[in-house]
Amino acid sequence: MTSDSPELQALQRRLEEEETAYAECLKTLDQLASFPLPEETLKDLAWQMGRLNALWQTPARPDASGLGGAFRSRAWDAVAPALERQGDFNSILVQALNGQVEENAKLHAHLRTLVAALLQYLQRLLPLIDARDRSASAHAVLRAELILEAFDRRLESLGRRLEGLLALRDRVELLGEEMRALRGALEAAPEPARAAARPALDSASYTAFERRFRGTPEQVRERLAEYVPLFQGLAPVLELGCGGGEFLELLKAAGIEAQGVEQNPGFVGECRKRSLAVVQGDLLAHVRSLEDGALGGVFAAQVVEHLPPAVLVETLRECHRVLRKGGLLVLETVNTRTLYGLLEVFLRDLSHEKPLHPETLSFLVAAAGFSDVRVELKSAVEASTKLQPVPAEGLPPRAAGILNENLERLNSVLFGPQEYALFARR
Repeated sequence: MTSDSPELQALQRRLEEEETAYAECLKTLDQLASFPLPEETLKDLAWQMGRLNALWQTPARPDASGLGGAFRSRAWDAVAPALERQGDFNSILVQALNGQVEENAKLHAHLRTLVAALLQYLQRLLPLIDARDRSASAHAVLRAELILEAFDRRLESLGRRLEGLLALRDRVELLGEEMRALRGALEAAPEPARAAARPALDSASYTAFERRFRGTPEQVRERLAEYVPLFQGLAPVLELGCGGGEFLELLKAAGIEAQGVEQNPGFVGECRKRSLAVVQGDLLAHVRSLEDGALGGVFAAQVVEHLPPAVLVETLRECHRVLRKGGLLVLETVNTRTLYGLLEVFLRDLSHEKPLHPETLSFLVAAAGFSDVRVELKSAVEASTKLQPVPAEGLPPRAAGILNENLERLNSVLFGPQEYALFARR
C-alpha cells in the first residue's frame, strides 16, 4: 500500500476526524468538571440549617403559680396536644432535611471526584494509545529486522548452494564433454574396440539406474543384513548377480567365505577395488563350471526376475547340483502378486523379464529338486498408503466388520509387501 493510495488516504481522513472528536469531547468534559457545589453557591445554607435545628423544638410548659399562672396553665393544657404534634412534625422534618442535605453534599463531592477522574483518564488515554502504537511499531520493526536477518542468512545459504550447483553444473558439463570425446574416439576406433567398449557404457547406465531406485550401498547392506546368519557354517557361498558387492561385504565381515558372479563390468570393478572375490561373466555359465556339491549356499537378491524363463529353470537345476546336501538357496525378488509391487517396482526396470508369482517360483524351485521350500514376504508398504478402515460409529456392527474385512482383503491385493524371499534346502 503506497502513501498516495485511496485506502491510505481514507484511513488518514478517518484518523483526523477521530482526533478532532476526541479533542472536542475532552474540552466539553473539562468545562463540565468545573461545576460548583451547593454549599459554594448557597452561602446562607449552613446558617439556615443551624437555625432550623435550633428552632424546631416546641416551647416548655409555663409556670402555674398565681392567678395568671393558672390561666396560662389551663391555656397550655388546651393547646398542648396540637403543640406536641407540631413538635413531632418539626422533628421529623428537620431530621429529613439534615439527612438530605448531608447526602446531597456527599453526592456532589463524589460527582466532582468522578468527573475529575474521568477527565484525568481521558487525558492519559491518548498518550497511552500513542505509547502502544510506538511499542507496536518498534516490535514490528524488530520483527521485520529479524525476518530480514533470517532471510539474509537463507539467501546466503542459497547462494552457497547455488555456487555448489554451478560448480556441479560445470563438472557435469565437463563430464559430458569428456563422454562425447570418448564416444567420438570410440566411433573412430576399429570395430573390435567398439564392441569391447559397448558393454562398459551400457553397464554404466544400469549402475546409475540401480543407485537411483535400489538405494545407496549403505541402504542395500542394511536391507540384506538379515540373511547373513542363515549362511553361518555353509561356506563357501555363491552370490548370483552380486551387483556392488554389498552382501559379499557382509559375509566377509561375518567370516563366511563367499564369491560373486556379475555381468556388469562397472560393478565388478567396484567389487575388486574392495578386494571382494567376484567373477565377471554369465551367471548360468559360471554355475555350470562348478563341481557337484561345491557350495554350501547360493544367494540372489533381485536377480531371478531378470532371467528368461528357460534360463531361470536351468539355473535352478544347476544350483541344486552344485549345492551339497543340506545346502541353502535364498532368492529375493519382486512380489508381483500385489499391484503395488507390480506397478511401482517390477515395471519400472526395463531389464526385468517376467513377473514371478511366489507360487510360480516355489513350483520351479521344487521342480528343480529342492525341499523345504517356503516364502517370506518383505518390504511392507507404509500404512498411510493403504486404504484406511471405516470407523464403526454410525454403522451397524455387522456392516462395519464386513466392510473393513473387505478393505483388508483389497489392501492385500493392492498394497501387499513389495518383495518376497524364497528359502529352500538341497
